[in-house]
Amino acid sequence: MKLNRQHLEQLAAPIALPAYRADTTQQGIAHIGVGGFHRAHEAFYTEALMNQGEALDWSICGVGLRGADRAMRDALAGQDYLYTLVELGDDARNAVQVVGAISGMLLAEDSPQALIDKLADPAIRIVSLTITEGGYCMDDSSGEFLAELPDIQHDLAHPEAPRSVFGFLCTALAKRRAAGTPAFTLMSCDNLPHNGAVTRKALLSFARLADPELAAWIEANVSFPNAMVDRITPMTSDAHRQQLAERHGIEDAWPVVCEPFVQWVLEDKFVNGRPAWEKVGVQFTDDVTPYEEMKIKLLNGSHLALTYLGFLKGYRFAHETMNDPLLRRFVRTFMDLDVTPQLAPVPGIDLDVYKDTLIERFSNQAIADQLERICSDGSSKLPKFIVPTLNRLIADGRPLERVALVIAAWALYLEGVDERGERFNIVDPRADYCQALVAEREQISVKLLGAEAIFGTAIPQSAAFVAAFQRNLDSLRSQGVSATLQTLLG
Repeated sequence: MKLNRQHLEQLAAPIALPAYRADTTQQGIAHIGVGGFHRAHEAFYTEALMNQGEALDWSICGVGLRGADRAMRDALAGQDYLYTLVELGDDARNAVQVVGAISGMLLAEDSPQALIDKLADPAIRIVSLTITEGGYCMDDSSGEFLAELPDIQHDLAHPEAPRSVFGFLCTALAKRRAAGTPAFTLMSCDNLPHNGAVTRKALLSFARLADPELAAWIEANVSFPNAMVDRITPMTSDAHRQQLAERHGIEDAWPVVCEPFVQWVLEDKFVNGRPAWEKVGVQFTDDVTPYEEMKIKLLNGSHLALTYLGFLKGYRFAHETMNDPLLRRFVRTFMDLDVTPQLAPVPGIDLDVYKDTLIERFSNQAIADQLERICSDGSSKLPKFIVPTLNRLIADGRPLERVALVIAAWALYLEGVDERGERFNIVDPRADYCQALVAEREQISVKLLGAEAIFGTAIPQSAAFVAAFQRNLDSLRSQGVSATLQTLLG
């Protein structure tokens, strides 16, 4: 049965359905970057609140800035913007619900003005973002805004026809300012350290180049809450669609599958109202820093610690890596010895229990999280999830072998062939640049580690780390992943 509002009443329990009528809702959030994670996280929490009869004026308008977003818009529009969310756990008790929190979606390439008008609409009080780690146009090594990027230069010259997220935001905010409309809160939901602060710096950097008076208004009126967001959400596959049809009779063009675990820790800094998300499990705090440090270094860092090694070994799913005793032991050792000593106390969190939970989540076979997804965009993920840990290890004079192995595995992964001889594509916007860094074997340690945009300046200056990196790279080439891990783990 095709998913749409006409067929909702024909869906049988235990499928959970929206408990509100679509015609009673009003859009209050515009979300830029509608993918699986947004639909399994922010939209999921908003749906839970709407199902309690609250936040009906906080329905979500999706926004797509890329041509590739048309497929998502068409899939959702074809089923009245409903989609199915399936929580997959190893205990076989999989929750299935139909979500209606997204009530429309605009594409920039269809009408830039329509998008600007929507973002300037007084009803829109929050603009949220999942634009990936690389979407903020920030230099990872210097922390400065990349104003020279072509889309940024275009938007500075043509503010009436923007292409970039910051061009659209500034044009819409200028319109709100001129009309006397209150500003919106700009809320990042990306996996970035201090994601609100990064968003603020990027937007203000653009605005100061475009219109200094507007920049001053934004600085005084827009808020940028930091957030820690967490839910493993693999890419939707044809197998997921088929299982949904076979088990529940739902024909959904783009369902979402995710793990049962979900967490959102959010600073309560909203200038124009917000949904009462705390009623559905969101934790509000004055300082999200210890939570995001814990999550980014332990979860995201550990994901990278296992994913490139697992991919080289020939595995393609996260649970396969965790079924490998050597990889499982390696990732827990990385957590315990390299990351945990760097973390400040986290209110309400037992770190040993948290790490146990991460091991269970990584091992979730039902979710079948693709290593290709975790491997993707490594040139943007490594500076955020691994490099800070490595810099601290170097500064503290701690052992470097485990982190050196992680980066050596990425270097070998960039060559595009695993231990079984199977070739694969590198999923990274800077794939050509990264592969050029490893093109000459005898120069890899110099060229790769010398890539300041990825590794900064301290890492290539550490003779101990450079030597550890070369040792582990040589070992991976000559002995393979398992023998290298055996030697490293003793």
